[in-house]
Amino acid sequence: MAHLHDTSWRTEPASEIRPSEARPPNLKAGYFLLEGLNAFAAAYYFNYQFFYLRDHFGFGNRGNLLASALHGLIYVCAAWFGGQFAQRHGYFTALRLGFGGMGLALALGSLLSAAIGQLVVLAGWTLAMCFTWPALEALISENETDHALSRMVGIYNVVWAGSSAVAYFAGGAIIEWLGERSIYWLPAGIHLAQLALLSSLSVRSPQMPAPIKVPAPPPLHQPEEAAFHQPVRPETFLKLAWLANPFAYVAIYTVLAAIPSLARRLELSTAESGFFCSLWFFVRLGAFVFLWRWSGWHYRFRWLLAAFVALILSFATLLLAGQFWLLLLAQVVFGAAVGLIYYSSLFYSMDVGETKGEHGGFHEAAIGAGIFAGPAFGAAALQFFPRHPHSGTWAVSGLVITRWKTWDRLRGRQQTLHRLGHRAGLAQGGSKTRLYLPGRAAQGERRGTRRYFWSRHTDPALRCHPRR
Repeated sequence: MAHLHDTSWRTEPASEIRPSEARPPNLKAGYFLLEGLNAFAAAYYFNYQFFYLRDHFGFGNRGNLLASALHGLIYVCAAWFGGQFAQRHGYFTALRLGFGGMGLALALGSLLSAAIGQLVVLAGWTLAMCFTWPALEALISENETDHALSRMVGIYNVVWAGSSAVAYFAGGAIIEWLGERSIYWLPAGIHLAQLALLSSLSVRSPQMPAPIKVPAPPPLHQPEEAAFHQPVRPETFLKLAWLANPFAYVAIYTVLAAIPSLARRLELSTAESGFFCSLWFFVRLGAFVFLWRWSGWHYRFRWLLAAFVALILSFATLLLAGQFWLLLLAQVVFGAAVGLIYYSSLFYSMDVGETKGEHGGFHEAAIGAGIFAGPAFGAAALQFFPRHPHSGTWAVSGLVITRWKTWDRLRGRQQTLHRLGHRAGLAQGGSKTRLYLPGRAAQGERRGTRRYFWSRHTDPALRCHPRR
């Protein structure tokens, strides 16, 4: 895996250090603790607010989908800004704004009783949250060696996925124990604890000279060796993963918004819904562990393709099936699919990309696009076809399939370019032909990286596919 270098803007002594200065392990542990607390608080409030809106304001699928779309609409813009803000003004500053803003929004929500007030609180909470995830992603990957970075990314995914799974599994029972208003005051208390922990970490963080306002040139960056032993450019895998990840979140947030109505149809209590509908969270967690420990899926197109197909089928099954065993099976497939798609997006962003803070913002903004598009399409379908209760499911499924076609065309175009280069090489003769990627040969030679492939034209099955 590529080495993620220091950021191009250094503006906060508490959160920016030189590549030669490794952060003490206890600081990294503190960042992971911040991440886990953030994931638990966010999952507890956001997922169970749909039950709150259903029970207190009569929100059905359409109402909850609109609330989820509002969340995504704000997220898609604010996450990109949050990534840039963290890059320029420091990760700790961004985290203070994020944790404090989320806590204040939730404290206000506990005092409001109108539906419009709850939606305003959701909007403010979303805006504040967008300052947290890009900064956390960047802090955890900051100044790591190639091997250590792979380990940090694996731990990062396991921590947030595990915290979210526990929050959904136990959240319903916690609500029945502490009361419905705990979806506000419990996460608010967690954010207060995060601010205290952040203050402690900032005191122990290495200090730096005064902020530098001139951007430094980005250091050289090289993807892992496996990227140069397949017929598609590393940048293409990054584009494919970035296209796939938003549409995984199209499905995820449509499912999350529809679970309260599904639970009512299956006659499940809030606690039972948490126990039953959290299975896919734990499967996703298991997928993250597997993909972290085994790297054979890196730069393999068929893995992404299989995940996309499985996502479409399991999504439709989750919202249309009525048998418990079929819903459990669909959750297993759904969790594995979204786990691979998400991990691919983050891995290729880090392995091919160069600027962590802003790429963290890109990553989160792409997620926001999916969060908005899926629920928005589903709510629109239910609005225009109210007599068809499953119209929202079919509309979102069609949206994902349409994106799959676009995604497949992008990959096909890259393969066509590669085949043309291969034929041009064969025309020059020789048993081995150096195939340069279009537009990247000069840059590859300048950086000293291998941006070409050796092909054995004597056997068509082996041409340019040494890692089949």
